[in-house]
Amino acid sequence: MRFHTRDVARVEETWQQYVPSAKLHDVDPQRFRFDWHSEVLPGMSVVRYDLAARVHSTAEPQDQFLACRVDGAGVRLHSDRSDLDPARPWLTDGPRVHAHWDESVRVTALIFDREPLEQLGRRITGDDTMALHVTDLSPSTAAAAAAWDRMFDYVERSIQELEDGDVLLRAELARHAATTTLSSFSTTILSRRSRSPQTAPAPATVRRALAYIAENAHRPITIDDVAASVHISTRGLQYAFRRALDVTPAECLRQARLDGAHRELRSGVPTTVAAIARRWGFAHPSRFAAAYREAFGVLPSVTAGKHRR
Repeated sequence: MRFHTRDVARVEETWQQYVPSAKLHDVDPQRFRFDWHSEVLPGMSVVRYDLAARVHSTAEPQDQFLACRVDGAGVRLHSDRSDLDPARPWLTDGPRVHAHWDESVRVTALIFDREPLEQLGRRITGDDTMALHVTDLSPSTAAAAAAWDRMFDYVERSIQELEDGDVLLRAELARHAATTTLSSFSTTILSRRSRSPQTAPAPATVRRALAYIAENAHRPITIDDVAASVHISTRGLQYAFRRALDVTPAECLRQARLDGAHRELRSGVPTTVAAIARRWGFAHPSRFAAAYREAFGVLPSVTAGKHRR
């Protein structure tokens, strides 16, 4: 899709088709000029736009990963965690990012659907249970930032040369973009690489146990209950998980409950962090806060505050 406009409302509406939380604030309509170009690949979108105006923009993706660079003079970037280097791209899967500029900028962005990117991360690590999250919004190194920039230029040029029927080539470009992005930023993939790799798909017993955990993590189940659900002894279940995934069933259950608490905190339902912690089986708020921060990079109060209605 390509278009040029001076209509601020149309620009925000278009951007929200890709990142629903995106907003433009404090726009100077007299100087506003906008050129948009976007393409869709399997599981992701490629966006580039040039925008001339004084603007404050925000983005806070949900069930997405947004990799973005804002290139221009006088750009100021920060997240709810820290300031960001405007000379480098950034990646977020939830934390709000603010961008301010007074003149013209070029924005380049890749928007990934969560599920396919998480599946790729699981294939890379060999961990069927990994929940993919960004642990640092900035690139891991200057070289990684440069590699991401080169990848974006290559993907954008290559798309322009494709025909509508080039399905396999489009899938390959999407894979290249996703792999480079995961390689350029710090995510939970790094913590899983130190574990022994899973060399084969998890056996059926482990897969059924994982499904039981996912469906019942909000209930007061124990590892004995998980073992009983798949007709195996508790000791046998522990051995199967360790052999297949190099984690314990208890670790998987704990992560499933943290993920559930994370979803509830992001839902904006009016309640307290302590109440959500108890609902997901965490009796001690301080231990829940520490475990949550280790898993998601922020305290639960930060997530709750950003999504409070």
